Amino acid sequence: MMASFGWKRKAGEKVCKSVVEQFEAEAEKAADDGPRQDDGVDWLHAIKRRREILLEDCAAKSRRLKEEGALLAERGRHWEAIKKWDEAIQLTPEDPLLYEMKSQVLTILHEVFPAVKAAEMAVKFRPLWWEGWQTLGRAQLNLGEVDLAVRSFQIAIHLCPSERTLWQEDLTWARTLQKQQIATKEKIRQEEETKKQILNAPELNQDYDFESDEVLAACVAVAERQTRYEELKRTAVIIDAEGNIKNVLTEEAGSADSATPSKEEFVKARGL
Repeated sequence: MMASFGWKRKAGEKVCKSVVEQFEAEAEKAADDGPRQDDGVDWLHAIKRRREILLEDCAAKSRRLKEEGALLAERGRHWEAIKKWDEAIQLTPEDPLLYEMKSQVLTILHEVFPAVKAAEMAVKFRPLWWEGWQTLGRAQLNLGEVDLAVRSFQIAIHLCPSERTLWQEDLTWARTLQKQQIATKEKIRQEEETKKQILNAPELNQDYDFESDEVLAACVAVAERQTRYEELKRTAVIIDAEGNIKNVLTEEAGSADSATPSKEEFVKARGL
């Protein structure tokens, strides 16, 4: 299950760089012109004060949009929440909470790649935030990047070793999937190796007397290898409730009599 949203987390706000640059330019222009005293008004001070007010307004509006997005997300209106957070990001583009909450919702929506990108932005702007690394790890798991997810959870545990969910849920599940991935790769390797041995059976590369028992033994060996190959194709690697890796048949196999090649059948075939 996903972690609860961090709607109530507190963090300092940073305002969009373009807004700051705009008002710094205005302040510099006013300074070059010199302070003007029209009817006792200090225009340089007024411009600076206007800049401060606008910056405060941007931060306040960003907080409002963040809270509105959180409320929409809690009500299941996920795309509307993302729209609110995108507007807030335009005002405070370095706020990690916005990216982290956006990543959670994108993961719920199965937008796996955008979810990873959003979580990466969260840890970029706040690299020592364990919850950001947790969200990144979960997004990476959904993307199928198991090894990267394990690393993200390990970083989160390093930052907050007392958080039990990181140990008991996130990292444990990621390691289980990692084991399954390794077992699946090994199964595929065995399947390819068996197939190669069937196509290039070493037993058939020798010269035999057609009526000899060596021919029968070679045919049995090839048939056993074929049976093994068919079994590998019908099995899948799964994880049981206790986290153990098992190979399970994906379809009903043939009868027990036909599963193993019989020497009698090959004897009869040779006698025809």
